[in-house]
Amino acid sequence: MTAPKFRLILAGACAAIGLAAASAQAATQYPLTVENCGATVTFEKAPERAIGLGQNSAEILLLLGLEDKMVGTAFWPSKVLPQLEPANAKVKLLTVEFPTFESLLAQNPDFVAAALPSLIGPTSKVAKREDFDKVGVPSYISPSTCLSTDKVKNEYGSRDQLWNMELLYKEIDELSQIFDVADRGQALIADFKKREAALRASVSKDGKKLSYVFWFSSPSPTADAYLGGQNGASGFIADVLGGESAIKTEAEWPTLGWESIIATNPDVLVVANLDRNRWELDKPEAKIRFLTTDPAVSQMPAVKNKAIVVMDGQAMNPTIRTIYGAEQVAEQLKALGLVK
Repeated sequence: MTAPKFRLILAGACAAIGLAAASAQAATQYPLTVENCGATVTFEKAPERAIGLGQNSAEILLLLGLEDKMVGTAFWPSKVLPQLEPANAKVKLLTVEFPTFESLLAQNPDFVAAALPSLIGPTSKVAKREDFDKVGVPSYISPSTCLSTDKVKNEYGSRDQLWNMELLYKEIDELSQIFDVADRGQALIADFKKREAALRASVSKDGKKLSYVFWFSSPSPTADAYLGGQNGASGFIADVLGGESAIKTEAEWPTLGWESIIATNPDVLVVANLDRNRWELDKPEAKIRFLTTDPAVSQMPAVKNKAIVVMDGQAMNPTIRTIYGAEQVAEQLKALGLVK
């Protein structure tokens, strides 16, 4: 089984964004102050040398047509969206994994947008936010990933309410204001709203409410699996499709052994396709081979019913990719006859 290619729905929208805005937006008035993930950040002018630290941050900047204002990107679980390949080719790729703080500073940035606190945060493998403050580089962290670590003591945190696209829209809106391209931001938001509404309307509410397990990856078949939590992007996708997550925990990225996963008895198993190749089980083919050959796991009803679908792994993060992932899953479920 292979994942269907991304539909290039946004291609026309991105072109239109560059030519005209959906509605007239006021120009950004500087200095601009933004409250972001517990920090107050002030911009004296639009950035000229930005770094997209993390795939979602980089792809939002590219969708806003800001490739000429970018001096680098890093940390890419998946390949760039096909329609963004020409723009992305103009921007220096520092690494697909965690970069060093020194490699970021070597680009002489005047702004860093980060997709995850693990890229800029108290336990970051790259740098703490105050490290950028000390060198006078404003930073911005995706509002979707600013999570509490009180209940779950790890870098990913927990989420007590279901994520929704409003947090993504906030991110797009604020980044577009920071760069003084608010018109482009509003046009992009309008496109995503239209796509979510169309997807929700396309799924019949008359059928069974399916339960889902979203498997991101595992270091090995015997190791605990990294799964999408019930209130994260995976839970949102299940909700958009009229279903629910079979994983009942507020942890953003819970890890479970296969005995526990079997006990959840999901109707559908969604396996991630990752391009990073950190582990063999990043590949969907490896995941499906394990699901269908392991003596215990292969007896799960979802596996016996061939209710296994493939989704871009980055869509399991709360990002612009999430709506693409929902579209991917819906297309495959309809082909399997599991939704109307």
